[in-house]
Order: sequence, then structure tokens, then C-alpha cells
Amino acid sequence: MYWKAFIIWKWRKAKIMNKKDGVEEAIGGLLDAYDDKKEAVQYHVQLKKGDISDFVILPGDPGRVEFIAEHFDKAELVAENREYKTMTGEYKGRPVTVTSTGIGCPSTAIAIEELANVGASTFVRCGTSGAMQDYTRVGEKVIATGAVRYEGTSVQYMPIEFPAVASHDMVLALKNAAIKNKLDHHLGIVQSKDSFYGQHSPETMPIADELKQRWDAWVKGGVLCSEMEAATIFVVGSYRKVRTGAVLLVAGDQAKGESLTKEEYKANMSESVTMILDSSLDIEVEV
Repeated sequence: MYWKAFIIWKWRKAKIMNKKDGVEEAIGGLLDAYDDKKEAVQYHVQLKKGDISDFVILPGDPGRVEFIAEHFDKAELVAENREYKTMTGEYKGRPVTVTSTGIGCPSTAIAIEELANVGASTFVRCGTSGAMQDYTRVGEKVIATGAVRYEGTSVQYMPIEFPAVASHDMVLALKNAAIKNKLDHHLGIVQSKDSFYGQHSPETMPIADELKQRWDAWVKGGVLCSEMEAATIFVVGSYRKVRTGAVLLVAGDQAKGESLTKEEYKANMSESVTMILDSSLDIEVEV
């Protein structure tokens, strides 16, 4: 990363400028570089240290940010740029932030990288998904324990053999919140994809046979639902040493031809948000 190169440059410069006090100068240079990194406004999300809390909810849709923030006790808009919209506030006295990522893994990875740079240490996706099992019914919530890495971003971080898994303490906190709120939920593996229409209209694609074969294998393997961001959140989170989780509302079932109405979607998404916010109370605030 650019800031690591900058730190090395500062260290070398300090040694050259003052050989007698080279160690002290080098240490000072390192601290200055670290402070510069923390105070810098992040290029895409347009946030700096102090703008956000340690606990960040990640919807894909920027239009969902205000809806989520309505569940806070208080909230204010702190930045909006491209697909990234951020509001920060409190929930029952706990600092919380919501930042949209846009659709898909590439923009999600950017959000996690830049949010982690300015103080975020817990990331929970709040999204929608399509059912892959007969028993994952429309309106239920899936707490992802891991994800199939059928996307192209996470392989730029870790080899494909590396598992995409949520943080155990975050999964437990989400499960406890679901039980507390008496919400129908499942725990298990989800599928993260890059191509929306590759899943919804595989027969139209040049590699239709491969798409169908893989889908059938994942269904037989017990994958609960399909979405577009979780795998990268988990892998990037592992690399950045931050806590991760995901709550996915089952918004539709293509095989059964079922989907939520607008009113049902809003009510069920509100339940997902409440679950995530209640789980935040079990996660120690990190300053």
C-alpha cells in the first residue's frame, strides 16, 4: 500500500538527514507517517479519522443508508461520494456507522480498505439474497458463517484455497440478537457471485453448462442463498485483521417464483437492521 512505501521513505530520509540521532529521527518519521495516514481523507469514501465509529453496517444500495440510519437514536450524514454514502450516529449509547458499498465485490473491497484506514474494526453486511434451498424461505434471515468465493476480487488478496469465513464472535452476536428478537433465521454458507444475470439467466450465457453445473453442486452442498459481496468482506477482513459478519434477507426464490412485496421488504429489512444493531451491543467499542 502507498502509505507503507511512504513510511519507508520517511525512515530512510531521517537516517540520511541526521546520522547522530538517526534512530530518534527515524522513529519520529514513522510516527508522522502513521499520523498522516490516519488523518488523510480516504480517496473514494471521502472519510477521515473521527468521521466514523468502529462498528460499520454495509448495505449495497446508497438509498438504503438513510433507512438504516432511521433505526439509530441519532445520526448525521458525514460523506457522500459515488456509491459510498456514510452516516454516523448512536444506538442505545453505542457509536455506529452505516456506509453503502455499491453492488459487487470490487467496490466493497475499496470500502473496507478505506474504512479500516480511518478506524473501523467491525463490518457487518446488511443485504438481500436469493434462496438456494427449499427450507430458506422468503422473508427469513441468513447469518452467513462462510461464503463460496465465486467472484474475482478476493483472489487478488488470497489464493482460492483460503476460506471466506465470518468472525465467530460476530456470528454468535448476530445469532443471539436473532433469538432475542424472535426472528426466523439460518446459519450457514452463502454464495457470492459477480454476475447477476449469470445466475438468474444462466441459459443465455456462453458457459451455460458450467454455470448450471456449479449451481447444482452448491445446492447439493447445502449453500443457503446467493448474494454478491460477503466472500470479499470475509477475505479482506481476514487480511486486514478486522471483525466481519453478514445478515442476508431472503428477498426472493427464483425456483418457486416468490418475492417480497415492497411493504414486506421494508418490514423484513427493518428486522435485519435491528438484529445487526442489537448485535453491536455485544461487541466492545474500540477506539
